[in-house]
Amino acid sequence: MGTGPQKYPGASLERWYQDDYPGSAMETNTVLWHSTEGRSLPSYGGGASAPNLTAVPDFAARKLRWYQHHDLDRSSRALRNEDGGVQTNTLNVVQVEIVGTCDPSTSAGWGGSGLYMPNLPDWAARDLAEFAKWMSVHHGVPLTSDVTFKAYPGSYGPLNGVRMSAAKWNSFEGHCGHQHVPENLHGDPGAFPMRAILDRAKGVPVTTTPTPEPARPQAYKDVAETDAIPMPRNHPDYADGETWTLETYLRFIA
Repeated sequence: MGTGPQKYPGASLERWYQDDYPGSAMETNTVLWHSTEGRSLPSYGGGASAPNLTAVPDFAARKLRWYQHHDLDRSSRALRNEDGGVQTNTLNVVQVEIVGTCDPSTSAGWGGSGLYMPNLPDWAARDLAEFAKWMSVHHGVPLTSDVTFKAYPGSYGPLNGVRMSAAKWNSFEGHCGHQHVPENLHGDPGAFPMRAILDRAKGVPVTTTPTPEPARPQAYKDVAETDAIPMPRNHPDYADGETWTLETYLRFIA
């Protein structure tokens, strides 16, 4: 068993599957992210295909509710593992399923009633970042990711352009997704905002650049200050030959 704490603080053990599926001991160095492609906590076939944890959105409370199924240094079962190839579930990887979708067509059908991975609400990104930070502090998982999270459906399949080679998978540490694992076909979690989540976990301030007010064009400013417009004849102090700037003229007729 690994050296760090084995339960994520606050996670429910209501769906604990390790007693039936003990898995293998490992020393976690990677967090692997999935999306469930549904809107409720899956049954995982009674644990036969369960990850280590599931994050379920609570929209009313604006938070994620965590369910833990296996210890953090114990292999779970959400990845395909072929005979004779690399190891997947057992290769020091803690797996997290997020209840939601990476499929834009599914998200459109839900009408905003579920999490969409490319466009997570701030509170969901906050809670995922908190988990990533906790795993870094207590299990030494680097707050890094050198893989591209490709949008679904382009992320699906063995030749999606982002799936790791066996050598890279065997040496990988940090954060990746189901779409990156060799021997697997799935494309979740799609265009997941991994960099933003990791930046937040590192304490990098979330900043936005305000849209500036439209500036008065310099050309208009120059004309307003320099154009010579004849003084209107209806002005009480009219003088033949006197001229105004455009700005003075506009103030008079306003």
